[in-house]
Amino acid sequence: MAKATPASLFDLSLPIIQAPMAGVSTPELAAAVCNAGGLGSLGLGACNAAQARSMIEQTQGLTNKPFNVNVFCHASGKRDIGRDKAWLKYLSPFFVELGIATPEALNEIYKSFLEDEGLFKTILSLSPAYISFHFGLPSGEQLEAFRQAGITTLATATNLQEAALIEAAGIDIIVAQGVEAGGHRGLFDTEAVDECLSTAVLVRLLVSQTKLPVVAAGGIMDGYAIRAALDLGAVAAQLGTAFILCPESAAHEYYRKDLKSEKAFKTRLTSALSGRLARGIVNRFILESERSGTPASADYPFAYDAAKQLHAAAIKQGNSEFSAYWAGQGAPLARELPAERLIQVLAEEMRKDLAAPIAITSQSDVI
Repeated sequence: MAKATPASLFDLSLPIIQAPMAGVSTPELAAAVCNAGGLGSLGLGACNAAQARSMIEQTQGLTNKPFNVNVFCHASGKRDIGRDKAWLKYLSPFFVELGIATPEALNEIYKSFLEDEGLFKTILSLSPAYISFHFGLPSGEQLEAFRQAGITTLATATNLQEAALIEAAGIDIIVAQGVEAGGHRGLFDTEAVDECLSTAVLVRLLVSQTKLPVVAAGGIMDGYAIRAALDLGAVAAQLGTAFILCPESAAHEYYRKDLKSEKAFKTRLTSALSGRLARGIVNRFILESERSGTPASADYPFAYDAAKQLHAAAIKQGNSEFSAYWAGQGAPLARELPAERLIQVLAEEMRKDLAAPIAITSQSDVI
């Protein structure tokens, strides 16, 4: 069977990608972005095969344009009973406060794509135009199967070393995730020191040191920043936090409320919620879980099991102080617009003339 022709970001009407935010992205959001000229995405990192099939088929029913699906390629979590018990002991007062029982053990609530053959086969059979990988890379056999199906591949890099691995694996496009980005850092090796490179620095490094097209991601909230990313050498910009307030997203009402409040001005990288570094809106849980003397959180995704139980109980009481409201440093710039209109506004901003001359009326103006 002849190899299918892969899609290209250069075929998009606009160089705008809606980030595949697991738990927030929806078929409606992805389709709306695609229909408006960008590339919509589905975050399938927390999905099993049946859930992924449902989301992909729903999206296919809403748009005839190409879209992206994203999966998590992390190494399976390390079950450390002693570490898990110490973490649960620390969290126990929170469970008591919220009126629910402290779990006796933590569950691995998300299965890695690397170990989910059903998810792999489902995605391959449905053949979305793009698939992107976070936390690492799939096997060579899986990548070859995607290539033969004509599926364009993307992978997240937070540093030059990860980008080199992506290029060597034959991935088509690198997503350069700067430290400003909301949500989980795409680090391959969580034991390594995170260089915390900004989006601008990372994009320039990857453009100069690799041969692959580079997508800029992290802190990009408007058309002006998209154009700046393109000027840095990126072929497109990926925006996540910018789409959370869209009515098509699955963001909870309290998530939206916090993002529209002064809380949006304070985001932080933390591993307390999920067990992996992720940037979100600062709340009581994050602050108290990072105090001096606090035990190390359980590994990903075991820690997330506890955090999600606390979140569920707290939200029922109108309390968002235990929620994982992932957001980037540009969160205060989020706008509450339908996805189609947001894409239109972003495109308008990209085309505005930012090079208006500065009038100098006196010598003091240049000091």
